Amino acid sequence: MDFRRSPAQQLLVSTARDFLKARADDETLWRRMAELGWPGLLVPSDLGGSGGSLLDVVLLVEEMGRAAAPGPFVPSAVVATSLLLASGHAEHRKHLLPVMAAGERIVGVALADDGGVSLEKGRLTGRKLFVEAADVADALLVVARADRDLALVLVPTDRPGLAQYPLDTIGGDTVFEVTFDAVAVGGEDRLSPTDTGREWLAAALQAGALARTAEMVGAAQRVLELAVEHAKTRVQGGRPIGGYQAIQHACADLVRDVDASRGLLYAAAWAASEGLPASADVAMAKAYASEACLTAARRGHQIFGAIGYCAEHPLHVLHKRILAASLDCGDVPWHLEAVAQAIGLR
Repeated sequence: MDFRRSPAQQLLVSTARDFLKARADDETLWRRMAELGWPGLLVPSDLGGSGGSLLDVVLLVEEMGRAAAPGPFVPSAVVATSLLLASGHAEHRKHLLPVMAAGERIVGVALADDGGVSLEKGRLTGRKLFVEAADVADALLVVARADRDLALVLVPTDRPGLAQYPLDTIGGDTVFEVTFDAVAVGGEDRLSPTDTGREWLAAALQAGALARTAEMVGAAQRVLELAVEHAKTRVQGGRPIGGYQAIQHACADLVRDVDASRGLLYAAAWAASEGLPASADVAMAKAYASEACLTAARRGHQIFGAIGYCAEHPLHVLHKRILAASLDCGDVPWHLEAVAQAIGLR
């Protein structure tokens, strides 16, 4: 296992850091990302992408998390792209992936298998909660119940009967309740996964879990950097607070939490990129980072004190992004259950 970055990966990370530092809040962010080729990172080269790996995605999303960059990258460029690649419907891949790689179309995902949406007699009925970026998506990949099994359908967001309602969030993220009122679904809208059962859904959620873990690690890394800089410059009692042992210990704990989370993340991403069984590694990385990165954010608030809760300071944004990412693509109990099953516990 070699975690050393290739020259191409080094260039990707350095370019992303410089770009996001200048444009994390720019309204044209998605278009500029598309110009850099990021939405097509997982798309094969013969379909207009760069044919990158999940490890490449992890390195990029880590930088996005560090900059708290907004946008539909994870749902569209990671999860939806992974689902389309797993689909046996060549026409969907041929027509969708090139325009998604170019950033011209955004495909959202509504995958939670909560029984909220059913597909009967060619009609989609029900609702999905917490659908990210539904307002900018051109289409949604929706998991629905059909004949006591799961169906995956591609639904344009302008189709009659589909409605979106924004949900309030503490971090200002754009998530929606999406309702389906007898939305017509034709045979061309249904995807035909190549795997049986739920394996196709698990593969896409695994890619999403890796991306969300990378987002948490990047955000926690930024918390660490801000906290150390604050400890060096904030003077209390006639000397920088970093001179006090309690603050030194807190900063050391930050380093441990971030580095351990990153190590588990890279190990899981490497295994997945090499085509090795990685479900348990991904589950361990997501579960550990969800708790460790949240702990890092809370410890950052302790080091900063009141300023860390002010709207002008980035710490509260990083904290909220970590919390949101920890719940997406499987929360801690869900992934711990996967780890327990992997080691033979029942």
